[in-house]
Amino acid sequence: MTQVQAQTFEATAAARPAAHRWRLQVVHRTRFHYTGPVRASYNEARLTPESSNRQTTLRSKVEIEPAATAYAYRDYWGSTVTAFDLHSPHGELVVTGTSIVEAGPDLGGHDRVGWSGLRAREVREQFGELLTPTALTAMDDDVVAQARAAVGDAHPHEAGPLICRFVRAHIDYLSGATNVKTNAMQAWSKGQGVCQDISHVTVGLLRALGLPARYVSGYLHPTPGAEIGEPVTGESHAWVEWWDGGWNAFDPTNSVEIGTRHVTLGRGRDYGDVPPFKGLFSGSRSEGHTVTVEVTRLA
Repeated sequence: MTQVQAQTFEATAAARPAAHRWRLQVVHRTRFHYTGPVRASYNEARLTPESSNRQTTLRSKVEIEPAATAYAYRDYWGSTVTAFDLHSPHGELVVTGTSIVEAGPDLGGHDRVGWSGLRAREVREQFGELLTPTALTAMDDDVVAQARAAVGDAHPHEAGPLICRFVRAHIDYLSGATNVKTNAMQAWSKGQGVCQDISHVTVGLLRALGLPARYVSGYLHPTPGAEIGEPVTGESHAWVEWWDGGWNAFDPTNSVEIGTRHVTLGRGRDYGDVPPFKGLFSGSRSEGHTVTVEVTRLA
């Protein structure tokens, strides 16, 4: 087994008000099955939570079975990536990310700009990649018009949550209704999807209205009143952030602000920039994979 200790930040946790933070342990395990021996594989795992002004990663490691040569780096968007390759035959691959994180609301503030400020050339140039639709986030003009009507004369800071709730009112959460290749308009037309779809639609509409927006990948503890020390079944989660002079975060699937139950892994233009795992292999065919996420509130 290979272990990559991606990062350890023990010192900064004490600087945050404990009453506003939860300490969470997340164990994310992906198991790949093959019909026979795989001769070689090349892989990337994004399983290391960030440290930021609302979240401190106390401990994080990525374990790989069978053992592999691995190294960690930060990608273009700032996510920590564990990259590894295997060159000995193997019939199964297991990748486990285990992290302990203290998470809470973002207590920082920022100066906000209005719509005219967002239209300024320097803002458009700085955030060009986060204002441009992607294949997964592009929205049709008629839906953008509906979103603009829902926002009305609201300030950009208020428009973000309004768009999040507008999307959630139209799309019902239904596990299995879509897949990772489903784009925003397909989910909108179907009126069903999961957190990935709801976030893609929201990001697409925020950008169409002129707000730089990014897709966020992470985890959510499913129980608001979670008991300390009780492991629960969780899953990967997605939400959004938008810029109005500073970054704001919101979970459109649950219509809540980001807080003690959310653990951030990474950000990007859409899901394609932050998949928890991706790779290539040669040899036998894949029989599929299984993913389990266990979340425990420690304090």
